[in-house]
Amino acid sequence: MDWVKLVYSVILLICGISILVSIFSQKGDERRKFINQKAQSYVFIVVFGMLILFVAQSIYLTYMGESSYIISPIMFLTIISIIYLGTLLIYRNKYGD
Repeated sequence: MDWVKLVYSVILLICGISILVSIFSQKGDERRKFINQKAQSYVFIVVFGMLILFVAQSIYLTYMGESSYIISPIMFLTIISIIYLGTLLIYRNKYGD
């Protein structure tokens, strides 16, 4: 395995775990929980939509006789974490946390 991918995976894993621990370890009011729920629900919708598109693309490429495209898990997690961070910041500014 390429060392760059391994180091990137470890850094991504550490950042993801630290974000989750910092979010869930804080004891806060209902507003903070509401902001986290809104961001998580938006990211869930995006993940679900992306997976449906990848499945549809895979079916189409298989039907056309071409090799199917496999999504990289590292890139998928990177995109999801960026979307989650962006929506979390937007909702924090919007709802004043």
